Amino acid sequence: MSDASQGEGTRAVRAGLPEPVKNEPTLPGPVFAAHFHLPGEVSGPYAYGRDENPTWTHLERAIGELEAPGAQDVETLVFASGVAAISAVLFSQLRAGDAVVLPSDGYQVLPLVRAQLETYGIEVRTAPTAGDAQLDVLDGAKLLLIESPCNPGLDVCDIRRLAEAAHARGALVAVDNTLATPLGQRPLALGADFSMASGTKQLTGHGDVLLGYVAGRNAEAMAAVRRWRKIVGAISGPMEAWLAHRSLATLQLRVDRQNATALLLAEALRERPEVTGLRHPGLPDDPAHKIASQQMRRYGSVISFTLPSRARAERFLESLRLVDDATSFGGVRSTAERRRRWGGDDVPEGFIRLSVGAEDPEDLVADVLRALDESDR
Repeated sequence: MSDASQGEGTRAVRAGLPEPVKNEPTLPGPVFAAHFHLPGEVSGPYAYGRDENPTWTHLERAIGELEAPGAQDVETLVFASGVAAISAVLFSQLRAGDAVVLPSDGYQVLPLVRAQLETYGIEVRTAPTAGDAQLDVLDGAKLLLIESPCNPGLDVCDIRRLAEAAHARGALVAVDNTLATPLGQRPLALGADFSMASGTKQLTGHGDVLLGYVAGRNAEAMAAVRRWRKIVGAISGPMEAWLAHRSLATLQLRVDRQNATALLLAEALRERPEVTGLRHPGLPDDPAHKIASQQMRRYGSVISFTLPSRARAERFLESLRLVDDATSFGGVRSTAERRRRWGGDDVPEGFIRLSVGAEDPEDLVADVLRALDESDR
């Protein structure tokens, strides 16, 4: 286990590694196994591949060490995707007649989740992220789901304040930490019961892994999440888990580079007259900056802004040379997209979500500014 007093880069490099064994690899390779030798009575950690896998164990320990350094009471479970992790928390904790609060401006799959919850007789309330609007709809709720910063609008809410208010009303609190990563924000330290994320994004950072996780301190609640994973079989493959663990070693390097470049690009975009609605929590004049600066250690690699029209936005995307037109974010290769093409986000037609990668900052800024010039035709 990594030392809580160590720096974040050291922890990221060492997290979850087993004790050294002579002539064995530092990070053991993926274990491909549907079943394990199990003579006699059922005992020991590994029996069947849907329940546990040694490769998951190493990764789960690593993520737990990043989410809550030095903590002994945090359990982490990995899933097949971020949506699988979020669904596991919601559907394992809620019953017919319960009420849940979801963000109205969150990830675009949440409306599908809402519809499914409602078919099970669960009351779904929604509130925007900004201004801690969830406080107005908390009474009687069983669970509060927070997405901060929210995707794609990048609003931020006061996690500690909301967690205290929710707990006072008897509600559990789950935070989607995908945009921030554990190096940007630690929801469990801010009072949340669950910290969950899509590991597909910046946590793994290479655009080649689908993965999710849930970390939590409440043993009873986490047992229910584990049971849900077993029931639905929403498990990570061992290769994906191994790739994710391998990628954690460069997490701090990637996050620091991408966060710094994102702020540099946001400052450059602020000078462009055709750019409106520019959002990045790291900008001192961003509406989210005050609260973000109190609870986040890094502000993320994602920027959002609006161009005057759908046509202008599409010309801008076509003109980019160093930025891929793709729907994910957090990877080492910069990506951008016009979010309204999916139809699920309540944003203008010219709204752009841009994820800053690990390219040289000067090259990326120059490419974006050139593409803006070329799109004005």
